[in-house]
Amino acid sequence: MTLKSHSKRNKSGRKQIKFIALYRKIHRITGLYLLLFLLVISITGLMLGWKKHSGGLLLPETKAGTSSNLSEWLPLDSLQNLAVKYLHDSISPALSSELDRIDIRPDKGLVKFIFKKHYTDLQLDAATGKLLHAGKRHSDMIENIHDGSILDKFAGTSNGQIKLFYTSTMGIALLLFTLTGFLIWYGTGKK
Repeated sequence: MTLKSHSKRNKSGRKQIKFIALYRKIHRITGLYLLLFLLVISITGLMLGWKKHSGGLLLPETKAGTSSNLSEWLPLDSLQNLAVKYLHDSISPALSSELDRIDIRPDKGLVKFIFKKHYTDLQLDAATGKLLHAGKRHSDMIENIHDGSILDKFAGTSNGQIKLFYTSTMGIALLLFTLTGFLIWYGTGKK
């Protein structure tokens, strides 16, 4: 090996060491500042993945109504009025009746009413209007924590600005974390 090629290799090795040191610094700082957020996202992500297999703990199991024949169902506005009545009579008259969504399950003969401000889930038999289940949808709250929209609820923002900032920051951070981790691994594995 000539002196010139040895010097060129040393220069290239030093440059590689500088880049790896930079990648480690970015990786370490990103991890340090976002440790709590990454922990929350990973735990809530696991919980959301398991929600349908939690035995009703995270997501209430869907019950079955008496008829899947839509012509036998009560009108939707009547079912909504019954849901609000059940909410106020059976759970609490102080709870808001503002709906987040109505989940219609024709195959189960069921209509679910999910309320906006308190994660309550009421399942009604679509043909009889009978209350089949009343409970909390913990999975909705976990999803709001996971994607940061719970901060918008607390702050009262109208357009999901905090969620957008949070998901953008966490997405970029996770991308940086993955990229710098790979570059550190790849750079230290080269001889």
